[in-house]
Amino acid sequence: MLTLVYTFNFIDRQILVILQEPIKADLGLSDAQLGLLSGFSFALVYVTAGIPIAWLADRGNRRNIVAVSLGFWSFMTALSGLAQNYGQLLAARIGVGIGEAGGSPPSHSMVSDYFPAKQRGTALSFYSTGIYIGILIGFAAGGWIAETFGWRVAFFLVGVPGIFYALLLVWVVKEPKRGQWDPGGVPAKSTFKATLASLKERPTFWWISVGCAFTAFISYGNGNFMPSFLMRSHGMTLGEVGVALGLISGISGAVGT
Repeated sequence: MLTLVYTFNFIDRQILVILQEPIKADLGLSDAQLGLLSGFSFALVYVTAGIPIAWLADRGNRRNIVAVSLGFWSFMTALSGLAQNYGQLLAARIGVGIGEAGGSPPSHSMVSDYFPAKQRGTALSFYSTGIYIGILIGFAAGGWIAETFGWRVAFFLVGVPGIFYALLLVWVVKEPKRGQWDPGGVPAKSTFKATLASLKERPTFWWISVGCAFTAFISYGNGNFMPSFLMRSHGMTLGEVGVALGLISGISGAVGT
């Protein structure tokens, strides 16, 4: 069920990318404004909110954090369909970013407590397929819905199901015992300052972080404007772009993961 949460995470994250052209035409936006919507503004709140939410996940009920986050970002996604101008859409997408920041940190922690160390890598890989399933559904379904019913309906139809799934998550998913597979049992709670000091002593962590940052810079910069490029330069329809990019990114990504 956590994999499906991650799927909703990327459906709601990527739906804006496939809807950029009709949104641009309807609201009269520039490419710079589109870039802020899908890039900088989202990333800024996603990263900033992720740290305190991860801190809460170390101390509170992770299942509930995931459920509340899923319900909130799904609500903000649906609310995006009501936006009448750039400011309203920006506020809604910032809300999506705040909500989605509460998805991965507690989910990774829960998966680690569901499985022993020998199975954890496989479990996390399966969990990560939610990224590409979400991209596939977001692009393919989002493009078709927007082409048939309009971009506002697309936001509604991908956002509302997540709200109901959040309620189901609380009902079905059980909070795992923290640290049950760790050799030393439940680790002692560490302060943020102590955690940061520990990370400073691990240069590998910082190099990996830098590498991931540059990877995200290239992949998201390219991916966020690929639908617009194909529609403007190659005359593809919204539905065609959604299916093509959804299948390419979704299937290849899921298989590779």
